[in-house]
Amino acid sequence: MLKVNGINVFYGNVQALFDVSIEVGDNEIVSIIGANGAGKTTLMKTIMGINRPAKGDITYNGEIISNLKAHLVVGRGIVYIPEGREVFPQMSVLENLEMGAFCKKYSKAELDRHVEEVYELFPRLKERAKQLAGTLSGGEQQMLAIGRGMMSDPRLLMFDEPSLGLAPVIVDEMFDAIVKINRTRKTPVVIVEQNAFMAMSISDRTYVLEVGHIVGSGPSQELLNSPDIKKAYLGG
Repeated sequence: MLKVNGINVFYGNVQALFDVSIEVGDNEIVSIIGANGAGKTTLMKTIMGINRPAKGDITYNGEIISNLKAHLVVGRGIVYIPEGREVFPQMSVLENLEMGAFCKKYSKAELDRHVEEVYELFPRLKERAKQLAGTLSGGEQQMLAIGRGMMSDPRLLMFDEPSLGLAPVIVDEMFDAIVKINRTRKTPVVIVEQNAFMAMSISDRTYVLEVGHIVGSGPSQELLNSPDIKKAYLGG
């Protein structure tokens, strides 16, 4: 479905990604792990068209998308749930969800149906539909960010640090929701995450990113048992 082929990305004269290649297949959950500064968010933003690769290309369902602007990438069905949630704090929960459907030309009935699907996934959001997003807890804001992403009926979901700043019990809830989305909707998922164990425990395959380089990849369960991965990322 998604193929990143040998991309190099720069910020000015500083190179952030070096010949990075990853693939995401239909219905897969793929995790990308690495320390702060490894280039994980840069990779996500490059896929989304926010950054442009100086070399290499990105294809999605056979179409090169690395020359597209971000709103056109979203229009192709790729949705990015950013680090830090980035909800609209002065808008209500419902208004935030409606903003997630901005690029879609839904009828009122279609819009309502998508909202109800989000409420079914996160009942707490329905209880707080009229509440300002900025007054929600961190966990509720993460639910809202995911729900807002779901409103555009994504064909590929990308999560950037979904566990950031959340209590462990809420982290479990978020990852359960990600698995549910993948399994019930058959939506491929990419997770960029510092919590390597959580990401690898729910993913099919994992890529390891270090200082802009892919230094390892393979089935997640195999990498979970790798002594090098345990030492570097799992505290083992």
